[in-house]
Amino acid sequence: MKKQKKQKKFNAAWILLLILLLFTIELLFYTWCRVQSIRMNYRIAAELKKQTFLISNQNKLKIELERLKSPDRIARIAREKLGLHPPLSEQVIILP
Repeated sequence: MKKQKKQKKFNAAWILLLILLLFTIELLFYTWCRVQSIRMNYRIAAELKKQTFLISNQNKLKIELERLKSPDRIARIAREKLGLHPPLSEQVIILP
């Protein structure tokens, strides 16, 4: 009879220990998942900030490209820096 009581207490202690171990493992897994989730959120935020910066830069570059391609600017550079001018009427040859 005493042996059975000791066996039951021993089994109860092992079951309690097993439950505590499983609870600890579950808690550690939950903590790990939360940490990973927070890290991923920080990465996403950093990438969104980077994307916003790159889109802003792209828009500025598009505006700069359009300014550089402006026909008035090209004509001014041709006159001032290259010394070009529109041809005179006697320099124009019309081909049949």
